[in-house]
Amino acid sequence: MSVQTTLNAEGESVEEHIIRLSKLSYERLPMMEVVFERYLLTLAPAIKSLCAAATEVTLDDFAYLSCGEALEGLASPSFLAVTETDSWDGPVLLAVEPELLFSVLEILLGGRSARAREWTPRSFTAIEKRIGTRLCETALSALSESFAQLNKVDFRIDRLESLPQSTMLAAPSTPCVRVTLNVRLEDRGGRMSFVLPYNAFESVRPLFTQSFLGGQLGGDSSWRALLTDKLQETEVTLAAVLHEVHVPLTQVLDWAPGQTLDLGILADQAATVSCNGMVMFRGEMGRRRNGAIALKITEELAQLNEGHDDEHAD
Repeated sequence: MSVQTTLNAEGESVEEHIIRLSKLSYERLPMMEVVFERYLLTLAPAIKSLCAAATEVTLDDFAYLSCGEALEGLASPSFLAVTETDSWDGPVLLAVEPELLFSVLEILLGGRSARAREWTPRSFTAIEKRIGTRLCETALSALSESFAQLNKVDFRIDRLESLPQSTMLAAPSTPCVRVTLNVRLEDRGGRMSFVLPYNAFESVRPLFTQSFLGGQLGGDSSWRALLTDKLQETEVTLAAVLHEVHVPLTQVLDWAPGQTLDLGILADQAATVSCNGMVMFRGEMGRRRNGAIALKITEELAQLNEGHDDEHAD
């Protein structure tokens, strides 16, 4: 009976490969998995704002492996952004595959109707680097926002690379997490990947090793940002009251045409501003250089509304 042994690319048999992998122990990071799941909800609207295109982001893979294997699994060449932070212990890597980079480039330059062409590996041009940097900054800003729910961290681009195998990130045997996302922009798109070595977040790793028991993780802030944008575009009508005078009805009936009424309004009289019948604030009237009337807020009157509501409740 003959036994056939299969060798992999590293020249080791399948049995040796299984034994080698069994010796490697990677600590799972449940909370980091949850952060990246919530990150999809933040990244999609961020890229949509950048490209003005319908965007869908899905999680392809969340893998625990060595840093050397993680880098070897990336497309080469790719647009690589090595980041630095003030609160973590080392750099992390964001890799954008050329298909995604050129999809964003074509959409930003008005090439939606053009058919996607196969890219020939070459060095990136200046405009491609500029667009790639904007895309990476958008993705990293959204990632900082997602991580802020557990640990405040600000990711900044330190340097740009193009060959994953020659990128100095961590020792090849260092345990790391590689997160692969699939980004679809209308009928085109590509993948981006994050490589996070364990020694990059060693000081805060206990936060990510906790078990997630469900519930809210700081909430989804995307709806809050959308609501804020809509509110800023909303128009409201304000009513300004300079002065109120209580006059007996008998005196009002005696008024005659041409009579001058003394309302008791002073030159520096403060105006009370209300919105939909609710008093908001009191301010001083003035005039800008262009002739427009201005109002300087001097006192907020929100407490009066609360006291008024309490009286009605009683």
